[in-house]
Amino acid sequence: MDVKIENGKLIISIDMQEPAPSASGKTLVVATTHGNVTTQCLVDGKNVVIGLNAYIKK
Repeated sequence: MDVKIENGKLIISIDMQEPAPSASGKTLVVATTHGNVTTQCLVDGKNVVIGLNAYIKK
């Protein structure tokens, strides 16, 4: 995952994966950070933490 702050916007770039069942089985995950990830991006001197799940309905 690549993260940057540019012109007041948080820009996240993450690799897509083949759709895979979520833990609940209700959706198919197409991109994920597998939990919270601390980034090098800073806001007020603190690292931004991102937890991302992108999915489609079954």
